[in-house]
Amino acid sequence: MESYSSRVIHLLVLLTLLTLALGGCAGNALKPAPKSVKQISDYHYIIGPGDNVNIVIWHNPELSEIIPVRPDGKISTPLVNDMQAAGKTPSALARDLEHSLAKYIQDPVVTVIVMGFVGPYSQQIRVIGQATKPQTLQYRENMSVMDVMIAVGGITDFAAGNRSKIIRKVNGKEEQLSVRLQDLMRDGNISANVPMLPGDILIIPESYF
Repeated sequence: MESYSSRVIHLLVLLTLLTLALGGCAGNALKPAPKSVKQISDYHYIIGPGDNVNIVIWHNPELSEIIPVRPDGKISTPLVNDMQAAGKTPSALARDLEHSLAKYIQDPVVTVIVMGFVGPYSQQIRVIGQATKPQTLQYRENMSVMDVMIAVGGITDFAAGNRSKIIRKVNGKEEQLSVRLQDLMRDGNISANVPMLPGDILIIPESYF
């Protein structure tokens, strides 16, 4: 049977290790995510693989249809094969279609309406870890971490919300930024809400205890 002194020594060792671990965490503290960011000026939606595009060709309803953007980023229509769609705005794709259709139709007028809104990978926000529904989200203008949390259903009971972090590329360099999801989601502390940017990765770790 373990003696009282042995139990005390064992407890002291555990406390020492815990203190060192917490000290190490504090020493490696991440920079808080900024309360404001420079928003993308003149933001326009960019078509991505997986989007559905409704192509309307005026006065030619038989050529108008809803077409999926293939994984290679291209679309095919009855008169235009393998046109690049991903990476373009809907209006840019419409102008390119008009140019190609001019070989067959006099003065074609094309409207492109995006349906589904998957978008390019570079603009998607990825949520991994202890979210209720980890997933990839399409970035929306002026999106915040609160919007992201609503979309993924919040954090689980096992989440260490205040140790969450955003991985973001700034001027070509990767930064890790801390975000206080526990304070935001469970305590209603709106000051913990921060803006998101296209391409952000939100990581929600599991609690140690």
